[in-house]
Amino acid sequence: MSNVVMPAVSPRVESLHAQMTLDEKIAQLVGYWVDKGGEVVAPMAGERGNSGPYEEATAHGLGHLTRVYGTRPVEPIARAEWLWAEQRRLRAETRLGIPAIVHEECLTGLAAWKAATFPTPLAWGAAFDPDLTEEIGAAIGRSMAELGIHQGLAPVLDVVTDPRWGRVDECIAEDPYVVGTIGTAYVRGLQSAGVDATLKHFAGYSASQAGRNHAPVQMGRRRLQDVVLPPFEMAIRDGGVQSVMNSYAEIDGVPVASDPTLLTDLLRDEWGFEGTVVADYFSVAFLHSLHGVAGDLGEAAVLALRAGIDVELPTADAFAGPLRDRLAAHPDEVELVDRAVLRVLAQKERLGLLDADFEAPPTEVDLDDPALRALARRAAEESVVLLTNDGMLPLAAPARIALIGPNADSAESLMGCYSFANHVLAHHPGTPLGFEMPTIAEALRAEFAGADVVVEHGCEVEDPDTSGIAAAVEAAAAAEVAIVVVGDRAGLFGRGTVGEGNDVDDLELPGAQRRLVEAVIASGTPTTVVVVSGRPYALGWMLEGPGAAGAVVQAFFPGEEGGPAIARILSGRTEPSGRLPVSLPRSAGAQPYTYLHPVLGGPTEITSADNTPALPFGHGLTYTTFERRSLTATDAATDGILDVTVVIANTGDRQGTDVVQLYARDRVASVTRPVAQLLAYQRVSLEPGESVSVSFAVPAARLAFTGRDGRRIVEPGAIDLWVGPSCAVRDDEAQVELTGDVHVVTAADPRVATATVRTGVDALPMR
Repeated sequence: MSNVVMPAVSPRVESLHAQMTLDEKIAQLVGYWVDKGGEVVAPMAGERGNSGPYEEATAHGLGHLTRVYGTRPVEPIARAEWLWAEQRRLRAETRLGIPAIVHEECLTGLAAWKAATFPTPLAWGAAFDPDLTEEIGAAIGRSMAELGIHQGLAPVLDVVTDPRWGRVDECIAEDPYVVGTIGTAYVRGLQSAGVDATLKHFAGYSASQAGRNHAPVQMGRRRLQDVVLPPFEMAIRDGGVQSVMNSYAEIDGVPVASDPTLLTDLLRDEWGFEGTVVADYFSVAFLHSLHGVAGDLGEAAVLALRAGIDVELPTADAFAGPLRDRLAAHPDEVELVDRAVLRVLAQKERLGLLDADFEAPPTEVDLDDPALRALARRAAEESVVLLTNDGMLPLAAPARIALIGPNADSAESLMGCYSFANHVLAHHPGTPLGFEMPTIAEALRAEFAGADVVVEHGCEVEDPDTSGIAAAVEAAAAAEVAIVVVGDRAGLFGRGTVGEGNDVDDLELPGAQRRLVEAVIASGTPTTVVVVSGRPYALGWMLEGPGAAGAVVQAFFPGEEGGPAIARILSGRTEPSGRLPVSLPRSAGAQPYTYLHPVLGGPTEITSADNTPALPFGHGLTYTTFERRSLTATDAATDGILDVTVVIANTGDRQGTDVVQLYARDRVASVTRPVAQLLAYQRVSLEPGESVSVSFAVPAARLAFTGRDGRRIVEPGAIDLWVGPSCAVRDDEAQVELTGDVHVVTAADPRVATATVRTGVDALPMR
């Protein structure tokens, strides 16, 4: 196996590696799940995870400790004391004294008891605010570092393809540029605290057939390169991410966990990634048990190592005994182990683990301090999307409010699948959350202190029983206004309506919730519907027509401060500023759908099926109005920069925030191109009557695509540009010409547009 290229490492790592026995090497390539019990928090966790007794499994050292804080509710300080003692034991009682990397989930905050819970990533996308996401990542990273955690299993950079997929709430958007910019910001934030981020799930996972978890992916090279891969490339090249996790998917019959063209040729040789690749939980064993491309676990281990996976997580199903047995018969394959071990040791050296003494565990920690809560509140407020409003919102000062719906008084409904509460505490009934989590009912009572707020559930989230609807209608009829709160309850593998393993075959609200909403609207009481969910639902029936609600608000699992954020937006104390990071679907039958479709991917006169979404990508209303005018742009070379300027004015009587959205269409290209493509975006807050100019410097490489020869190129030609409140509306338009020869995109080409906001003579540069 002389073609195995060893990574460049320090002399210290080389020396340490040279001393290692084969057993000591293999020990560095596996994790151990100390607290793994009967809870199902990973796919097929009950059938996997056979690492043997802990003392035996760590006799030669250990690569990773799996989810020390995030598997059951443990007091953080007591657990930290155990962890520091365990790291000291690994230093003192193993021959080489190498501590373990501790990894933990951190998608909506540190997945630990009593830790702050932030909005789900789909809400990050709705906020269109990379700077805010970077702050969130840094705050989460500080909490993790304080507790001795070295690696976080986030962010998820899968581009939303089909809202029927249960893991949509873990994703950021359906647009790869939004995913890339916001995901990269999270990486920067987390790693600024000294915690390695892990990109999930490389690659193609969200494009599974019919939105089914782990289902095969049938995808051509062009879609893979132009839509799926760019967010990962941005996080690696621009964010300097230190870890990547493979996708469970198979693409065109090849499981990613066994594919060196992705995990080595692209990731390392082309993109220059130098960190570690960790296996998604049990995915190495799945090469044998589910994919059937390995005859046994030993062969699965070698396939994964050869592809480029360095560490098997969460436990040593394949990389321990089965790999050891395989190497006895195939000693030439030890080179694959050596390559992975060098990468793991280099990571531990960089993290400072080779010098840490673990003598002083933390004595106190506040995982939900006021600063964290303030950040969670800001994130929640920025992410709420006002879908429709006939003037009902903001509410005046109603004397009696009927608050209706299964999510009206539920803390769990505000959190995503990977929140500690829904991921772990669901298996520990009666255990308190460990932090304050105001429900929407509690928040509304505080916001409208003089109002009588009457709560009626009407129905449960999943239950088709309609017997409670009559009481809900009676409460609505007796009130000045009705607020109906519907949507999802996140969970895993059949527990809940959305989350990992909770895929659906339609996009109607679960259970009897549609009938509840329709009945309350029919009562004649002015009605606002608040949808708290982890996926976009087919809501066209409540958005327009005779049965429409007075207003509809969408909140994608807004986290611990979501209740107060929604209440303040309903009252008008906070201005709505979120925008849809995904198209609001017309129906399940229109899926998969993306606004990035070519002409024949949308509605046409040659088909009777209409897949036009109920509301387009980028849509979101405010309590004021904006004018977008004077769009100008300069021509540029195919390897140059487009300079684009637009004037934004607040023409209403309230302060508000616009998300300036610049779109493009390549008129003629050598392959079909989308009817709209987001080139750049920028949040801008304006007072009534205030106007600013926003100048975008857009790399021509933003218009790159995979040509017929498989290379990413920028072609010369005419480009239509426009700005508007969504991808579907053109407030002002311009045309530019890309000039010169066909340009082949390289790593040196910039990938991110920059914006400058000017008020008068002052200029404020934005990233």
